[in-house]
Amino acid sequence: MLATIDRAGRVVVPKPLRESLGLEEGAAVEVSELDGRIIMEPKPVSMRLVKEGKGQVIEAEKAMPPLTSEMVRETLEAVRR
Repeated sequence: MLATIDRAGRVVVPKPLRESLGLEEGAAVEVSELDGRIIMEPKPVSMRLVKEGKGQVIEAEKAMPPLTSEMVRETLEAVRR
């Protein structure tokens, strides 16, 4: 997808990308450079350990979109390349 840098150096992330990554207004992103490319990654969501029954589970400190089987499949395909 094509995006343009404005006079102030801002780039609008196209809506389909924002939606697929769950990025909303005010979301923090980490911006870096690697091999002449600009890398922009969503800031990881903080997690915490919570007691559940006899064990503990990890839960996000903020609401997260539901994880779908399609998301899992896409992730597996991406890491296998």
